[in-house]
Formats: sequence, C-alpha cells, structure tokens
Amino acid sequence: MPVSSPAAGEDLGAALARHVVTTGFDALPAQAVQAAKYSTLDTLGVILGASGLMDAMPGIVGLVRDWGGKPESTLIGWGGKVPSINAAFVNGAMGHGLDFDDHLPEGHHPSVSIIPAMCAIAERKGGVTGAEFITALALGQDIFARLRKNVTWKQDWFMTPVLGVFAATAACGKLLGLDEEQLLNAFGIATCQSATTFQIGYGTGGDLRGTYAGFSAKGGVLSALLAETGLKGTSTPFEGKAAFLPVYFGEWDREAMVADLGKDFQGATILYKLWPSCGLTHAYIDTALRLMDGPGHGDEISKLELYGGDFAKQLSEPADFRRHPPTAPDAKFSIPYTVALALTKGTVGLGDFSDERRSDPEIAAVAEKIEFVDDPQYNWSQALPDGAVRIHLENGETLFSEARHHDTPGAVGRPLDWPQIVSKFKDSASYAVRPLTGVPAEVFVRGVEKLETIPDVSALIELLG
Repeated sequence: MPVSSPAAGEDLGAALARHVVTTGFDALPAQAVQAAKYSTLDTLGVILGASGLMDAMPGIVGLVRDWGGKPESTLIGWGGKVPSINAAFVNGAMGHGLDFDDHLPEGHHPSVSIIPAMCAIAERKGGVTGAEFITALALGQDIFARLRKNVTWKQDWFMTPVLGVFAATAACGKLLGLDEEQLLNAFGIATCQSATTFQIGYGTGGDLRGTYAGFSAKGGVLSALLAETGLKGTSTPFEGKAAFLPVYFGEWDREAMVADLGKDFQGATILYKLWPSCGLTHAYIDTALRLMDGPGHGDEISKLELYGGDFAKQLSEPADFRRHPPTAPDAKFSIPYTVALALTKGTVGLGDFSDERRSDPEIAAVAEKIEFVDDPQYNWSQALPDGAVRIHLENGETLFSEARHHDTPGAVGRPLDWPQIVSKFKDSASYAVRPLTGVPAEVFVRGVEKLETIPDVSALIELLG
C-alpha cells in the first residue's frame, strides 16, 4: 500500500475536519441514514444486554457512582446520570462485552466507540435532534471505515479503539458544533487517547477484551470537549513526521481515504451480527451446521477439522483451553466451543456462555472431537478470512466445505434486515440488569425507526436508564 503525500501540505486531519463541519443531514445518502439507524438500535440493545451479563460491570458502575459529579448523562441499563465522560466510559465498556456489536467486512467495530460517546454528549448538551444525531453518527462511521480500509495492518494494533477514538471525536465534535480549527485540534488531542495493542485479541482471560471501547468512547468525549474549551493540538496530527499514521502504520493510502469524501459514506458497509461471538467464528458455525443438516448429530462425528489461518489459530489453540474455555469472554473467542455449541443446541445465543452452559457435557463431548489445521491461505489480510470445515463421520463418510464469510448470516451476502435488528434488540434488552421489555422497548424501537423526526434524542436515551 503506497504512502500518499498530503495535497499542498494539508494534513488528513484538516480534510476530515472540513468534511465533518460542512456535511449536513440532507447530504447523506439513504444507505448512510439506514446504517445509522440500524447501528443505533443494534448498539444500544447490545449495551443493555451487557449490563446484565458482564461480570465486570457492577464494579465499574460502583466506582463511577463513587466518583459522583454533575448528573449529565445516563448509565444505560443501570439508570441514573453521571458526568458525560464517565457515562461514555461505562456505556462504551459494555458495548463490546457480548461481542455482538456491528463490524466492517474487514473486521473491527465502528459504532461501539462512537455511539456511547455521542449519547453522553447529546444528553450533556440537550436539544440534539435525531437528524443531527444521524448526521454525526454517519460521519463518525465514515471516518472509521476510511481509516480502517486504507492502512497497512499487521495484527499489531487493536484497530477498534485505536481508530475509534478519532471517529468518536469527529461525531462528538459535530454534535458540539465545533468549527474546522477546533475539530482539527480535537483530532490532535485524540492522538493522546489512541491506544491498545492486538494482544487483547490474541490473549486469553481477563475483562479488557470486552471493555476496551470504554476507553475510546471516553477519549472521544474528552478530546471534543477539550477542543471546545480552546485547547490546541498539533496542526498535523495524522501525517506529520512523527504523527499518527506514519508511527502506527507506516503505510497508508491517502488518496483512497479522501476519495469521494462527502459523497460515498462508507459506514453504509457496516454489518450486524446474528450470533454473539467473534465474527471469525460465524462462518465456521454456519458451515458446520449446514454440513450436519442442523444440530443434534454430535454422536455421529468422529473428528471435526477446522482449517484456518493466523487469526483462526489464535482462536483455536491451545486446544484444550479453547475446547473448554474458563470464562464467558474466552468462550466467545473460541472457534471450537462455538462450533460445538451450535452443533449441540442449534444456535449461539446470549445465554450460551454461562458457567452452566460452558460445563455442559454434551457440548464438551463434541468439542473434544474438534481439531485445528493451520492453513496459511486463510490468513487475515483485509476482509475477515475464510476457512474450511472437514467432518469425519463414524460411518466412514467425510463431509467438507469451505467456510465463506461472504455467505454467512449477517455478512455481505446475507445481511440482517430491520425486523431481525428489532428482534435482536428486544432479546438483548431482556438481559439488562433492569430488563427493558414491553411498551418501553416498543417505544424505543419506534423512536429509532423515525429518528430523523425526533426533536431531542435525550428523551430516547433516558428510556434506557
């Protein structure tokens, strides 16, 4: 990927700031508006579910409540208000906890940093219309996608928080009405908040794999608010000699990053998950179920081989650990466990990562038959990589199929529609620490469906507290 020089010395940050400041709701194509609505309902539903399912959250919420401060923004699922920066942190920390949030075809998760930050700013400011909310979200998603798709990535940085803080900063800056200079300053400030290595993706154990977006959401709020006060950042935050892009990635395609800026809103490529587990597991789940004609035939299998590349290997080994993951986060990032779960129960649901389910002997028996086969042709470069599944049956028959992400439920070839997003929202919301069901859930869904007509989104957000 070539390194492109800034046009006439202009930093990418200046071009992105101008894009954000000058774009209004009327400039958005229908696909960008739809993606913003889908992502709003999807992300906030997932956050609700995480409030009741993430073991780490009671401690985090207790700490933030202890801090006190001005009651500006809602703690989703938990209720009550705290300072906006703390609300962004808590709500962001729940956004990826179930690994059920939206993602790009290339992997990584745009909205989980942006939407918690925007909700915090919208409530703090008040009077933010639904059309303004959609516009800011579409811009943030566009910036995330443009950065993600056009850098050389070596599975070193964790792209969601590293890029998400800039996307969240842009969206928050739009809601605050920052001018171009202020927003460029905000991007500079955000370079101090851009962090997290991909060891979180490789590693096992711990809670950070689920909570990392809290840091980038908080960073977006902080960067925008500091710029609003007049704090200045470097004039070349993205492309200066030792700026973000040359230091973090080395190579980037600037021309692609700014191509059709303001016309092509690349957030419209965002995808939505049918199953609450790492996106790489989905093609394997779907393929195994298809080969076996559904669940309930685990006793017919003598051996099941998963073919995959570099990242699939990380989610499949060490074998015993991945077959019997000790925690819910580990289970969500285990290809053997999720495949065994699907072959036993027929699907992968929010309740399938509990201690009881992970110790189910029927699932464990199928998992014991699963082996990983390293195949570099399935290494991860741009889009989420394909894989393959080979099943050896007790009767001597062998079944084989490639596991293609394009044709997996929720992927590019089979995207979820609005009724499926609504169903997912209601299911997720029922797991909240204070479940959102019945009329309040219906009111929220209808509000998001007609979001561009809402005079103040705070009224919608408060339904979630």
